[in-house]
Amino acid sequence: MTIHLFQRRIERRTLLKAGLALGALNLVDPLGRAARAASGQRSGHASRGTIKIGNIMPYSGPASAYATIGKTEAAYFDMVNANGGINGRRIDFISYDDGYSPPKAVEQARRLVEDDGVLLIFNSLGTPSNSAIERYMNEKKVPQLFVATGATKWNDPRHFPWTMGWQPSYQSEARVYAKYLLRHHPKGRIAILYQNDDYGKDYVKGFKDGIGNRLRILSEISYDTSQPTIDSEMIRLQSSGADVFFDVTTPKFAAQAIRKAAELGWRPLHILNNVSSSVGAVLKPAGIGHARGIVSTAYLKDPTDPQWKDDAAHKTWLSFMEAHYPEGDRTSTFPVYGYAVAETMAQVLRQCGDDLSRNNVMKQAASLHRLTLGLLLPGITINTGPNDYAPIKQLQMMRFTGDRWNLFGPIINGEVSGS
Repeated sequence: MTIHLFQRRIERRTLLKAGLALGALNLVDPLGRAARAASGQRSGHASRGTIKIGNIMPYSGPASAYATIGKTEAAYFDMVNANGGINGRRIDFISYDDGYSPPKAVEQARRLVEDDGVLLIFNSLGTPSNSAIERYMNEKKVPQLFVATGATKWNDPRHFPWTMGWQPSYQSEARVYAKYLLRHHPKGRIAILYQNDDYGKDYVKGFKDGIGNRLRILSEISYDTSQPTIDSEMIRLQSSGADVFFDVTTPKFAAQAIRKAAELGWRPLHILNNVSSSVGAVLKPAGIGHARGIVSTAYLKDPTDPQWKDDAAHKTWLSFMEAHYPEGDRTSTFPVYGYAVAETMAQVLRQCGDDLSRNNVMKQAASLHRLTLGLLLPGITINTGPNDYAPIKQLQMMRFTGDRWNLFGPIINGEVSGS
């Protein structure tokens, strides 16, 4: 079995700091797999003393900047175990690499469900990867919970009752940008760059729905993740004469877009989707000076924002990073995201009590009412219901000033019925 190097490091740290047994993360011996697969968890229950959680993350490939999310989640559950687990049970967090490849994601999902016997798959990352495993997870009736993608389709409990999102939907976020432009740049001429998959198309749909026929889109170009660069696309977008650039890209390509726009001397109003707003993973590689003036949205506290310096939740997160993930980037929002979504998962498991059936996991995940997390922006809460699989629906605009993001404006509900 392939074992990620970072998991070996975390496991050794766990043993040194807490004297815990081997196997807390992904150190699973091949001879033990058959026994685990035959356990009660195989039929939808956690085994005695252990809650086995699966995860699929792009530790390699074009979206590998997100790998720190999986590492943060592993560290979070390491902390939970060091503090006695959840309702007396340890978390066995098993995280596999799919390289941001849908066929590999299918392989890893089957491995987690059929070989490792996980209770659920948590926060698997990427719209293409989650789309590839969604039908399988629902046919198997295994929770595909708090997926790390904002595609609107994850909020479809009628057709896919075992799949739930977490972050604001891409369409909701895009409608927030549309509202901003209509109010502040009503004569804007727009160029759009988007990833050629469900993720990119979701953003574009929400944006177009939001602007209607009130703003002109001069150029709309897609790219594929297999491309080494997006330089030619950026040249074509610049030549359109647009003065607003809607940038729907994942971190690698977002950094390239920022850098190329600077090289071209193109200075439109740059709207960057939230998933690539990390200072450490995107803006620094692109060149901090090139990112000045970019606008985006937020729903989590930015670790580089000095207004959170004395915030109790921020201090708790910093202490967590120091103790459990010291090599993690404290300027990136990705470890903030990983911590907050893992905290949500822990809350659901606590609500499950001793009934850790898959049915009850989904019931409790759909029973979150005004849940507040310390790392969410003030005023933003998590709410779900049997017919509402969209936990976070609110965002706030922010602008990069050259060293950090500055929040501005009110909390905005990006849902169609929102204000």
